[in-house]
Amino acid sequence: MTTIQRQLLELSPAEFTTQVNSPNTVVFDVREQAEYAREHVAGAQNIPLSRLTLETVPQTTKNVILYCQSGNRSRRAADLFFAAGYDQVAHFDGGFMAWKEANLPYNENKKAPLPMMRQVQIVAGGLVLTGTLLSALVSPWFLLLTGFVGGGLMFAGFTGFCGMANLLAHLPYNQVK
Repeated sequence: MTTIQRQLLELSPAEFTTQVNSPNTVVFDVREQAEYAREHVAGAQNIPLSRLTLETVPQTTKNVILYCQSGNRSRRAADLFFAAGYDQVAHFDGGFMAWKEANLPYNENKKAPLPMMRQVQIVAGGLVLTGTLLSALVSPWFLLLTGFVGGGLMFAGFTGFCGMANLLAHLPYNQVK
C-alpha cells in the first residue's frame, strides 16, 4: 500500500508575486463573490469556499494557488482540493490583507458592495448606539436591543454563523451580477 503525501505550500508575498502570472499556474480566490467583486488579485478566478464542494473543485494540471482574506479559508479550501485528488496545493499565507500590505497591485471596484464584515459592523454598531441612546432618552427597555445585538455577535463568534450577515447578503445591493 502506497501512502500519498499531500503538501500545502505556504507562499510569502514575494513567492506569490513570482508565480501569480505564470502560464503554469492558476490562482483561485476563495472569498465570497462580493469580496472578489470589490477587490482581487488580477488574473485570479473566484470560487467561493461557501460554494466549493468535492464535486465543484476545478480539475487542472496547472499549479494551484489559493488565497482568501487572511489565509484561513484558503487552508480549508486546500483540504477540499486534496480530497479531490490533488497532491500539492499552494496558498498565499496572510491572504489578500498581506497582498495589500505589501503594496502589490490589485483590481478594485469601489462601486461594489462593502465587505460583509464591514456591513455587519456598521449595522451592529448602529443598533447598539440607537438602543443606548433610546434607553437614555425614552425607556431603559431599549437596552434589550443592545443586549440582543451583543448576544447575536457572541453567537456568531462561537458558531461561525452570523444571521445578520445572512440577512444583509440578501439585500439587492449585495447581489453580485
